[in-house]
Amino acid sequence: MILVTGATGRVGYRLMEALADAHADVAALVRVEARADDLPGTPGHVVATFDDPPPAEILRGFDRVFLLSPAIEEQAELETVFIDALVAAGHGPHVVKIAADGFADPGCEVRFMLSHRQVAAHLDATGLPVTYLAPALYMEDLLALAGGMRESGELSAPAGHGRVGFVAASDVATAAARVLTSAGHEGATYVLTGPEALRFKDVATRVSAVFAREVGYTSQRPGRARAAMLARGASPWQADGTLELFDWIRQGGANTVSAAVRELTGAEPQPVQDWLEESRAGFEGPPLDLPPSFF
Repeated sequence: MILVTGATGRVGYRLMEALADAHADVAALVRVEARADDLPGTPGHVVATFDDPPPAEILRGFDRVFLLSPAIEEQAELETVFIDALVAAGHGPHVVKIAADGFADPGCEVRFMLSHRQVAAHLDATGLPVTYLAPALYMEDLLALAGGMRESGELSAPAGHGRVGFVAASDVATAAARVLTSAGHEGATYVLTGPEALRFKDVATRVSAVFAREVGYTSQRPGRARAAMLARGASPWQADGTLELFDWIRQGGANTVSAAVRELTGAEPQPVQDWLEESRAGFEGPPLDLPPSFF
């Protein structure tokens, strides 16, 4: 049986859809019981949190665990508590952990990647079978820039000419479903990207073509970007980490394209223009109530 954490998020929800389609035996970890009613299919659910995990007798019922938590300052601490609960239960489930492209590079000092690296070191030390999924930046993060593009006709980000292998959350979820429902993935790390690495200028060009309106690109100054993120509700920790991320992008760290999505799912990853078409409401409709993101 599969336990899915982060089941109500952008990847977790799509993973629940994919697992329902695969008729997998699955349960979702939810903080509030009512949230389970909105999940796809008819999954079971466990009411618990990362820092207050389910009791051992419940954890022993799962042989695969999907590990995903928000990119917050306490992420490494929370995931470590949950991993320790799995070990203390006296059971050895296969853990499929969502990390981030760059987390395994010891030269990458972006705090989001450092959190994943810390968790990975702890997880590896437990001896549990583990698979790491390391997505590039999500296409969905671009939705946080939609309002600015509508108002000013500019995509603004402190990315310079750096390239990113943007990946759709649906492709990450489909890849995760395949790993969770098939054998032979223990010990592997899969970097998940879209079909090409794009500059933000290229993204602006695709937006212009899909929505038939001119959108330019401005490489924003880091200080101005930080102020904008704080104004949208990001914490100083998130804002400063995002600036580290963009510095890494400017230096070429995110210029990655892999074949992992196709190899795992048998389908080509979604190109950004197709994702833009599917996300038209987010770009042309009223502003979305989005949580603070990398942007």
